[in-house]
Amino acid sequence: MRRPSLAAPTADRRRPASTRRRGYAALGAGALLLATLTGLTGAAGSASAESAGRGGAAARPAADAADCPAQSDTPDFGPNVHVFDPSMGDAAIQSELDTQFNQMKDTATAQFSENRVADLFKPGTYGVEDNVGFYTSVAGLGQNPDDVTINGDVTVDAFNASDAGNATQNFWRSAENLAINPSSGTDRWAVAQAAPFRRIDVHGNLALYPASYGYASGGFIADTKVSGQASSVSQQQWYTRNSDLGSWDGGVWNMVFSGVSGAPSTTFPNPPETTLATTPVSRDVPYLYVDGSGDYRVFEPSLETNSSGASWANGSTAGTSLPMSQFYVVKAGDTAETINNALSEGCNLFVTPGVYHLDQTLDVTRADTTILGVGYPTFVPDNGVDAMKVADVDGVRLKGLLFDAGTTNSQALLTVGPSGSSADHSADPTTIQDVFFRIGGENAGKATDSLVVNSNDTIIDHIWAWRADHGNSGSVGWTTNTADNGLTVNGDDVLADGLFVEHYQKYEVVWNGQGGRTIFFQNENPYDPPDQASWTSSPGVDGYAAYKVGDDVTTHEAWGLGSYCYFNVNPSVDNYHAFEAPDTAGVKFHDALTVSLGGVGTISHVINDTGAVTASDTTPTDVVSYP
Repeated sequence: MRRPSLAAPTADRRRPASTRRRGYAALGAGALLLATLTGLTGAAGSASAESAGRGGAAARPAADAADCPAQSDTPDFGPNVHVFDPSMGDAAIQSELDTQFNQMKDTATAQFSENRVADLFKPGTYGVEDNVGFYTSVAGLGQNPDDVTINGDVTVDAFNASDAGNATQNFWRSAENLAINPSSGTDRWAVAQAAPFRRIDVHGNLALYPASYGYASGGFIADTKVSGQASSVSQQQWYTRNSDLGSWDGGVWNMVFSGVSGAPSTTFPNPPETTLATTPVSRDVPYLYVDGSGDYRVFEPSLETNSSGASWANGSTAGTSLPMSQFYVVKAGDTAETINNALSEGCNLFVTPGVYHLDQTLDVTRADTTILGVGYPTFVPDNGVDAMKVADVDGVRLKGLLFDAGTTNSQALLTVGPSGSSADHSADPTTIQDVFFRIGGENAGKATDSLVVNSNDTIIDHIWAWRADHGNSGSVGWTTNTADNGLTVNGDDVLADGLFVEHYQKYEVVWNGQGGRTIFFQNENPYDPPDQASWTSSPGVDGYAAYKVGDDVTTHEAWGLGSYCYFNVNPSVDNYHAFEAPDTAGVKFHDALTVSLGGVGTISHVINDTGAVTASDTTPTDVVSYP
């Protein structure tokens, strides 16, 4: 997204609705407890069954670790991971943070650079001010957020004079698993897409807009506590999941909450706030931490249903802990072959900051494989290969990755489950979290699809799939960075929360699976159709819906959706509707809107034939409920 200055056929494998288990609804507390206890039984040195609850972690049994050759529990993470300890002194740490930020802050030079960095803080207290630039991950290494305290700010703002107070290009940066005592009482996190704020304890207020009160264009908070007020002010859209807020203030177009104490009640469209009391199914992100012996471990939170609040609010997050000896550390010099060898040997992956070119597809075939990235590690498929394929197995966790299309077209960047996948994964689904996709921008990338989900029960927890609307010279154009669809869902009972998909040339989201659910959707249509004839989905239907539910789908539900147009190449272009779905009682939309940014082009309807044409003054057109 670069905000201007403005105020597939249904697969016949699918079981009939009468026989397809209602995965999440049917998974009761007893089943969850049994699954957790089964995973803990027999673990050497494991905690008691109580550790299946919020009281702490238990080690995973050796039989669950497959045959990964033992790696180091105190690994070398390579030159792009900076590990800080309070003994280093605040002045030295501040100097390093400032040096990194000066390299990573400038929108013109850093946005499409290949610099990548992770700043990791060991447990303790730090008196530093951490400004967070492009491709930078900031994270605490405690088991719980308050194990690492920053007496200062962790800040994203419209840092550069050239940004003119506009934060709409503040992409690709993150903060996670620490506590902040902001210097002024208010921490500022003025971001756009692909900038998650997770597992943070803010002892004060949180501002989600730039100090200039300029534009900001959407973000994501999860598993977080804010003791004071969270304020969106000029943020145009935002999603907050499973968190605790002192209060909330503001909203421009589309503010969505699920499982958030302190969230406002649903008042869409005025104010434009949509609130669900709980999140239907969730599993918080895996994260790196240091144990009492100084060894590194990865914590894997448990699956939760109908949950609310931060997972650590009343004690440690429930889940299991894996030693780093079960993780192959991917760093500079690794190839697709070395990464695939590690996967085939049963290893999980810890992917350090860097850009990794792939001459073969990464194949994830083992159930419960975790691939955890820090510092926006980037996979670039070369010669038209697909970047990654995940088998139709239980419990794969993908977190913190950026897939950047290569210059030869790939069929898909990431595919979860082969076509025709039919296994039931409701007790242990695959999770895709803080995983981002880019078509163009740095190079003239091409991929027919960015993400294809064929496995049932998959959880998509915060993605941004982006066909670039701006970038390096020669990397952007209607026939240059080509891509049909951002997300295609063929699996049943898939949940997407925090779904950002923009600028694709056909349907941005195609949802063919039964029982799908989306909580928060943010979209911009492609800016650059050259004319209407080049962008017409079928005779008499201008453009392509941003979110299409397949014609054979009988059950689907979505909350808090926005789609915007800005046809700056040819303002006469029209999109007939932003959302397209079968006209049946089981397919439901709540709180959807369309906007024409500055009146540049039009969207004629919101959903199917419902909803008025977009106004020319950037005023939203709303549909509160459909049908």
